[in-house]
Amino acid sequence: MQIGSYKLKNNLVLAPMAGVTDRPFRQLCKSLGAGFAVSEMVSSNSLLWGSEKTRRRADHQGEVEPRSVQIAGADPAMMAEAAKYNADKGAQIIDINMGCPAKKVCNVMAGSALLQNEKLVDRIVNAVVSAVDIPVTLKIRTGWDTGNRNAVSVARIAEQAGIQALAIHGRTRACGYKGNAEYDTIAEVKQATGIPVIANGDIRTPEKARFVLDYTAADAIMIGRAAQGRPWVFREIDHYLNTGERLPEPDVTEIRDIMLGHLENLYQFYGEYTGVRIARKHISWYSKGQQGGAAFRHTVNKAETQEQQLAMTREFFDRLADNNGEIAA
Repeated sequence: MQIGSYKLKNNLVLAPMAGVTDRPFRQLCKSLGAGFAVSEMVSSNSLLWGSEKTRRRADHQGEVEPRSVQIAGADPAMMAEAAKYNADKGAQIIDINMGCPAKKVCNVMAGSALLQNEKLVDRIVNAVVSAVDIPVTLKIRTGWDTGNRNAVSVARIAEQAGIQALAIHGRTRACGYKGNAEYDTIAEVKQATGIPVIANGDIRTPEKARFVLDYTAADAIMIGRAAQGRPWVFREIDHYLNTGERLPEPDVTEIRDIMLGHLENLYQFYGEYTGVRIARKHISWYSKGQQGGAAFRHTVNKAETQEQQLAMTREFFDRLADNNGEIAA
């Protein structure tokens, strides 16, 4: 899999997820087998560029290359300016968000709402590609709703503009995250265009990854929610695609060590106050399905300091390890 001049180590991509794919999580997923990761969405509104949140979202210090920053907005000139700003700040790839289904994004005609207006899509992708001399990629959905699946025509617009890779989530904007992702539209886009296509949506297991790659003929797959609390899913999929065999699940001790390292990185990145609060959702994901997980989450969410949070988390997983890591039904 190649994006512009950047050759990726494999064809497994971590999806951009607001509030999740910060630098600590991107680094962790890359260390556990992801070949590429895209930052959280950064607004194209220049008034927000100086904010602490935006600066953190575009922080790639020490990250494995290539560094990709996702931008969102609906104004071609502002999107072009945002692309140039982030390229000047060290982004090596710019990703355009036309896939986010969130109401607060779509209500300002950004994200997947843009799929309703192909002329505006054309203006935005051309403006961004022209503004920078680094590769530009695009993330879309299959269309606005099931009656308007226009991914093929949007993909052709993107290819003509010089977009270097296209990621497609197998749902429409109207679907949100309900129902099942469909892959027929992704297969149609791959057949209709010559740019690399990345298939996204409901890929949670190595077997599903193999199926989606074969069914769509996509060049790569993108994993989002399946990596929450299971960043080693990339390692499992990569091994399966290469050997046809499943890796054993990590034991409780390895999960504990991965998670504690992740928490330490969150504290270092955000500082104690914010780091403890950001860590809560990750602890919840890591502990899901573990024996006594619900009671643990109820207690650990009250921790206010990193020392408390680390100690409670370590104690819970040590106890699980002593009990041979029983899994809840």
